Amino acid sequence: MEEARIEQTPEGAIVASPGWYVLNLADARWDRHEIAGQWTAWETRDGGFEQYGIGVHVLQPGQPNGRYHSENVQEDFLVLSGECLLIVDDEERHLMAWDFFHCAPGTDHIIVGAGNGPCAILMVGVRGEGKELHYPLNEKAARHNASAPEETTEPPVAYSDWTERPAPVRATWPI
Repeated sequence: MEEARIEQTPEGAIVASPGWYVLNLADARWDRHEIAGQWTAWETRDGGFEQYGIGVHVLQPGQPNGRYHSENVQEDFLVLSGECLLIVDDEERHLMAWDFFHCAPGTDHIIVGAGNGPCAILMVGVRGEGKELHYPLNEKAARHNASAPEETTEPPVAYSDWTERPAPVRATWPI
């Protein structure tokens, strides 16, 4: 296997071809969304990792990392720094650095930044054919702008009221 080609952009390094690579998070391009925080964008320009997704998501207090949902595949989350609120199966759990959340298939969940500063979370999830999503309505998640406007299985519907597109940016984390 060949080493991937890394290209430098004004927003940071991007992976421009298939293959193995080493890329420091501080040097990589990130994506930022006003509502949903910022996250690594270190997968290849032509597509994501084939078997699983992995990245670091940084949330400010009050920012949800997406919409309350479940998947038919497992996901895992490790809080690297800061604090966050996990809403899981209609329960609220406070998480801090080094807390690990294993999300079994079919578990409704979302994470919201909390505390006095940024929260960084390592997120890992299965990819591939047959992956299904469900976005149920949830009152607790709605208090954090993290519930879809209507129950759906379609991501475009779940995020229809988030009109801003993510923008490529330089890393502001790690501090």
